[in-house]
Amino acid sequence: MAVLNVHERILRADGERVGELVDSLASGADDRLWPHGSWPAMRLDPSLSVGARGGHGPIRYTVSAYEPGVRARFEFTGPRGFVGYHEFTVRPLEDGERTLLRHTLAMTTHGPARVSWPLVFRWLHDALAEDALDRAELACSGTVARPARWSPYVRLLRGVITRLPRR
Repeated sequence: MAVLNVHERILRADGERVGELVDSLASGADDRLWPHGSWPAMRLDPSLSVGARGGHGPIRYTVSAYEPGVRARFEFTGPRGFVGYHEFTVRPLEDGERTLLRHTLAMTTHGPARVSWPLVFRWLHDALAEDALDRAELACSGTVARPARWSPYVRLLRGVITRLPRR
């Protein structure tokens, strides 16, 4: 199954400021983009750089491209059956005062991921991506015009997952 999943937000900030948010990914408490307060933190070893390995929760990846202030791409290494990448990109708009921040997930699914993506991971991914964009908007403007809300299904999935034994 081919998957193309895009989330984006136009932020009232110049490209440099939005790029700094992407550059802060996986920096622990200093990460201003990833919603690590509500979701498993993004962790990379050694840090955000090409070749760094890590992930968040059960999602594993390697940094395959990193252009500071412009984009960070993560190639999936797990779970089994996820073949592709997710990335954040920064595109300043012509007015110089606004910037498009985009999160793209592009992959094909095989084996068990053909079921786990549409039933579980897609829902959680969408909620996490919107929470990240809310964090970006808050960092750039001090407010979030329309905060994302988790669907009842996302709340159900998170409730089930938090009760599972940790490996």
